Parts: sequence; C-alpha cells; structure tokens
Amino acid sequence: MTQQTKDTLALLRATRQNTFDIFTQHGPELQNAIPAGLNNNMVWNAGHVVATMELLTYGLAGLTTPSGREFIDRYRKGTRPESPVTREACELIAEKLRAGVDQLERDLETLDFSNYKEYTTSYGVTLRSIEEALVFNNLHEAMHLGTMLSLRNLV
Repeated sequence: MTQQTKDTLALLRATRQNTFDIFTQHGPELQNAIPAGLNNNMVWNAGHVVATMELLTYGLAGLTTPSGREFIDRYRKGTRPESPVTREACELIAEKLRAGVDQLERDLETLDFSNYKEYTTSYGVTLRSIEEALVFNNLHEAMHLGTMLSLRNLV
C-alpha cells in the first residue's frame, strides 16, 4: 500500500470518527427525525456514506460489497428514508461506520481491486482507479458529515 493510500485512509478514518460521534450522540428518535423542508435524516446520511464507499471501492472493482445488496439498496444514491429504523438498525450502521475503514484497509492488501470500472460521479468527477475512488470518497463523506452537522442542529 502506498503512503498516499495510507494518508487517504487516515483522513477517511478521521471523518468516519466524526460522523460516528455525531450519529451516536442521539437516540433513534432524533437519528430518524426529518426536519421540515428536508428529505433525509442522520440515519440515512450515515448509512449512505457506508453504502457509497462500498460501491465506489468494492462495487466498481467487481467485488462483493461487505454490507450486502439489501443494505446498499436501502442507502444508495437516489434513495430516501422509507420509514424510521429500529435501535438495532442504528447500532448496525454505527458499527459499519467504525469497522468499515479497517475492513477496507485489510481488503486493499488482500483483494484484487485492479479491475476497476471507470465511473463518472454526479459531482462530475471521473474515477479510473481504486486510488481515485478513495480520494473522491473522502470528499463525499465530508459533504455528508456537513449535512449531519446541520441536521444535528435542526432536530
């Protein structure tokens, strides 16, 4: 693993810790709350960053996503909260926030990410490799961390 990849993962780890801290400061009622005029909540944003990271890394490299299809389909781009989720579901998302980076780091050492399929994001950035996906993912996660900071102040 290159030093750049290690540095990129360190930034992801810091962002995930901040996301985890904000998410777990509240119980399921506030995690599920959708402020007036908005269309998502803290649960969705936390689940979305997990799902998106897995799609941008594992999925585009032709690998199975650790969280599985059902989780990905619930939180991927273009989805919204369908109904409040349980405390257990919130705890599962919190665990995925914490463990996902470590799992990815291990998998980058052992799995083959070289079959990466080029993908142009809705942000207008074309990703051509796992390294580019990791860098872009940090931008994406930081945007959703900002959204969660705002949501925290509105609920």
